Amino acid sequence: SIASADMDLNQLEAFLTAQTKKQGGITSDQAAVIAKFWKNHRVKIHESLVSQSRWDKVLKSMNWRVDLKSQSRHVEQINTPVAIVEMELGKSGQ
Repeated sequence: SIASADMDLNQLEAFLTAQTKKQGGITSDQAAVIAKFWKNHRVKIHESLVSQSRWDKVLKSMNWRVDLKSQSRHVEQINTPVAIVEMELGKSGQ
């Protein structure tokens, strides 16, 4: 729960306090150890979860534009928007 929510220190403290108060929860010593571990390894854990949740390809860049044709020789006031999206995919880390 802590890692999936990427809790900050205030959220972590509130979560661990709730866990110590519920029946069958953790002890305050266990909460202190978990808090210390999370403070020291939060960035590594978050990066690991992100890398595990990605597929092989990642989005490297994206360009887009919307074209609007406002008049034609045969039909006036067409106002039909057309979106053009260009996405460049690449392997993670490249």
